[in-house]
Amino acid sequence: MAHSKLNLPTKICPVCNRPFQWRKKWERNWESVVYCSKRCRGNKS
Repeated sequence: MAHSKLNLPTKICPVCNRPFQWRKKWERNWESVVYCSKRCRGNKS
């Protein structure tokens, strides 16, 4: 049975100010995820 994608947690990226949703690869460390992508992580200044 497939999971519903309607209730995924979201955060706002501090660099691009866009919302991004939870991803399976962030399952273990979702609390420490701050940026939506590697590009935003590199442009954090």
